[in-house]
Amino acid sequence: KVENQLIIKCRTLDGHKQSLALSSSAEQAPEDLSLRTTELCEKVKSIENQVAHLKTSMQSILEQWKVYDEIYAEVNLMTARYSYCIDQCKRPVVSLEALESQVKTLQ
Repeated sequence: KVENQLIIKCRTLDGHKQSLALSSSAEQAPEDLSLRTTELCEKVKSIENQVAHLKTSMQSILEQWKVYDEIYAEVNLMTARYSYCIDQCKRPVVSLEALESQVKTLQ
């Protein structure tokens, strides 16, 4: 979206620059205006390059987040499985009386 706006602005500036060049043949247009237009075009191109670089960086970051989300989901699932296994593998707590009764029965 920003790229499209920059392209439109740059085309507008190019149009102004061309009309300025055409009018300068008939009338001497101020050079300051021509220089400022050129500077603006250069700044727009610089911003376009920055936006392209940011877009690439953001794509890379997005891919890394997707990998992180996948690994996080996998670790979360494994944690739930291990927690369930630990709960199932615990020995039941037996009271002292129950143990004494079992010892007497075994004797």
